[in-house]
Amino acid sequence: MKKLLTSLLACVAFAGVSATAFAQPAPKIAIVDMAKLLDEHFETQDQNNKLKSDEARANEELEKLNKEGQVFVEELRALEEKGKNPAISNDAKAKLETETRAKIEEIQRKQAEVQSFRGNTQRSLQQRIQNFRKVLFDRLSVTVAEIAKKKSVTLVIDKSGFTHIGINPVIYSDPSYDITAEVQAEINKGRPAGSITRTPTPAAAPAAASDDSRVTFPGAK
Repeated sequence: MKKLLTSLLACVAFAGVSATAFAQPAPKIAIVDMAKLLDEHFETQDQNNKLKSDEARANEELEKLNKEGQVFVEELRALEEKGKNPAISNDAKAKLETETRAKIEEIQRKQAEVQSFRGNTQRSLQQRIQNFRKVLFDRLSVTVAEIAKKKSVTLVIDKSGFTHIGINPVIYSDPSYDITAEVQAEINKGRPAGSITRTPTPAAAPAAASDDSRVTFPGAK
C-alpha cells in the first residue's frame, strides 16, 4: 500500500512538472498606429516637399507639350479654312489635303507624347511614394519591436488598418496599451535641429497625370 501511494505521488509530481514546463506566460499586448507614425514622420514631410517640387516641374513640361499641341491644332484649322475656298484649284486642293493629313499625323504623335509623359510621370511618382513608405515602414517596425521588447510586450497590433468589411480590427483598447507616442518620441530623437513639427498631407497622385490636363486637339480627324 505504501509503495502504491508513493507511485501515485510521483505521478502527480511529474504531471505538475510537465504542466509547468509547457505552460505559456499570459500574452502582453500593445497597440500602435502605424499610419500616424508614417504620415507624421519628419522624413515623410521632407519627401512630400520633394514630390511637390518634382510634380511642379512635371506640370511645367506638360503645359509646354499642351501649347505645342495647340499650335498644331491652329495650323490644322488654317489648312481646313483654306480648303473651304471654292475658288481653289484642284492642284492647290490636293496639296492642302496632303498637308492636312500630315498635320493630323503630327497632332496624333503629340497626343501620344502627352499621354506617354503623363502616364510615365504618374507611375514614377507613385512608385517613389510606395518605395519610400515601404522603407520607412520597415525602419519603424524595428523601432516598434525594440520598444515592445523593453516593455516585455509579446504582441503588437496595428490599429490603423481595416478589415475586409471596412472597419478597424481594434474596436477598443485601453490607452495605456498604446505605444504610438513612445515610438514617436524615439523617432524624433533623430529629427534634424530646427525641423518644424506638423501633420503633413500624404502625397497624392501627381496633377500632371490628371485627365483635366490633357490636350484635346479639337479638329483632329
